[in-house]
Amino acid sequence: MTQVNILEKTNTAKPCHITMLGTGEATVTKCYNTCFALRSPGCTMLVDAGGGNGILTQMEKAGLGFDELDCMFVTHAHTDHILGAVWVVRMVMHSITEGKRDWAFTIYGHDRSLAVLDTICTITLPAAYSHLRGKQIVLREVTDGEQLRCGDIGFTFFDICSTKEKQYGFCACLPGGLRLACLGDEPFNERNRALVENADWLLCEAFCLERDKGIFKPHEKHHSTAFEAGMAASRLNAGHLLLYHMEDSSLATRKKDYSEEAGKCFRGEIIVPNDLETVTLTPSSQNG
Repeated sequence: MTQVNILEKTNTAKPCHITMLGTGEATVTKCYNTCFALRSPGCTMLVDAGGGNGILTQMEKAGLGFDELDCMFVTHAHTDHILGAVWVVRMVMHSITEGKRDWAFTIYGHDRSLAVLDTICTITLPAAYSHLRGKQIVLREVTDGEQLRCGDIGFTFFDICSTKEKQYGFCACLPGGLRLACLGDEPFNERNRALVENADWLLCEAFCLERDKGIFKPHEKHHSTAFEAGMAASRLNAGHLLLYHMEDSSLATRKKDYSEEAGKCFRGEIIVPNDLETVTLTPSSQNG
């Protein structure tokens, strides 16, 4: 594995956890677009950043400072995932110029995501920050199947084989041996089974409920229902299933309804988070 030096951190007592900064699909108005912070004792990685400067509000509410971020991974270049990344880059640049951080901020992604992000940053960010790009703001391309280490987390990145927009997911090996698989925001592709099977934690999109697929048309948009996400988790022998990238018309009952539907075919623990919830990553009983 390529060694990526991010920041020396010594507190190994803290468990790994995920803070869901957003849980919604692209057009939500009652919650924020899907993005989250994956945190271990030695690394804080932001995965996507939503569709705009709402990421500033979500991070503030979560108590997560830009000077705490070690790196970011951008799954793909759709607006609800990448436009917030521009704001993250801007705020990290500000943090550097204010003397609040002196270590590099690395942004991982495949070639297209990074090209889109670089173009938007070039056009829109203040010229006074341009000297930071390539030095303290580093765009690091990853390729299909590439492994690298960020702090104390080992990552394997993979192409999810989208037919809409090039997109990568990842499998992370966390301290203590926990495995977390992030499938991006499209259904699981059998091509990647060997990478994500038997994961302790499976992160999977669930666009809507089965009963509502006539309204939301998930299949036309290359998305899954909660039932289909549960089926995928069962086939992959996941320990825990965390659902995201959901519609927002039923927030009051979403936890209950999505959990019950996915639970019709998956017997492991099902997490249906709201925005700003933090989930502690514990081992799964069937996978040790």
